[in-house]
Amino acid sequence: MCHGTRYKSITTSESCATMTTKVKGPMRKPPHMGGFIRREILEPLGLGVSAAAEALGVARPTLSRLLNEHSALTWDMALRIEKAFGPSADHLMRMQFAYDRAEAHARAPSIKVRRVVRTRSP
Repeated sequence: MCHGTRYKSITTSESCATMTTKVKGPMRKPPHMGGFIRREILEPLGLGVSAAAEALGVARPTLSRLLNEHSALTWDMALRIEKAFGPSADHLMRMQFAYDRAEAHARAPSIKVRRVVRTRSP
């Protein structure tokens, strides 16, 4: 996939074939998992940070750092969220991966590394 280009998979009902089409416009940045968890999981349940932390069995500051987008989602936390609220830990971690990837690609121009090439011995 080209950086800066979005692709959309479309499955047709007649042949059940999947084709990929280019969608115009830049790629949208994936959401931080903390904000996503707050908006899509905790708020609909009417849970605040303290109640959610208690349900997850974690310290309030730990959950607060995630929800306020100061830390990343870990596998441990994703499994706790799956057990307490239902969303798949695998899906949450794929979303975390997408966020991390987008962040790294955004920083790529500032990463100064020289390519290492193996030299052959005479």
